[in-house]
Amino acid sequence: MTTRIPVAIEETPTKSFATAIDWPGWSRSGKTVAGALEALAGYADRYRIIARLAGIEFPAGDLELEVFETATGGAGTEFGVPSRVTDADRRPTTTADAERLAALVEASWQRLAAIAADSPEVLRKGPRGGGRDRTKMLGHVVEADAAYAREIGLKVKVPAPDDERAVADLRTAMLDVLRVPTDGSPLADRKWTARYAAHRIAWHALDHAWEMEDRREPG
Repeated sequence: MTTRIPVAIEETPTKSFATAIDWPGWSRSGKTVAGALEALAGYADRYRIIARLAGIEFPAGDLELEVFETATGGAGTEFGVPSRVTDADRRPTTTADAERLAALVEASWQRLAAIAADSPEVLRKGPRGGGRDRTKMLGHVVEADAAYAREIGLKVKVPAPDDERAVADLRTAMLDVLRVPTDGSPLADRKWTARYAAHRIAWHALDHAWEMEDRREPG
């Protein structure tokens, strides 16, 4: 059986993102739209783990990516961040929708923590010798989460990455915001809707989780 996966495209002349509309965090980039779609398809099995952690059934069998929406990207896209709020992101969220979004975001953090626990401190360098090692990467994600929290209306300070209680409290507060049903309007009179916030937060955690997973192995 083939299951269609609705996808939103964010496109610039030099870089594109393909994002599974209903699966926060399942978003990959490529130099072209075709490349982004190919990358997204290639990460389906890795994302399946996230759905399982969230207790959500992921489609079995063959998957067919279907582009439902295309938006013009900007500097953020070219930098490497899915940064456009799409029409699909502006859909309302019911109580069930909101709980589902929060569960997938929480599962993304859990996956990052699990991969980090099984990774060495020093990670294999990239092709040009760059890339953060494990502790700095985790710290970077915490700093980003604090910035994301402010985007959804929370007034927070950046917790120390090794303060597990403070990090957990920050993320719990973020999940509490995502669990509230919405009419699809931006949160806290800013720019991010609940659906986009879930996509962006989960994407960032998983992008680094999968990077760490790839870089802990010998080149």
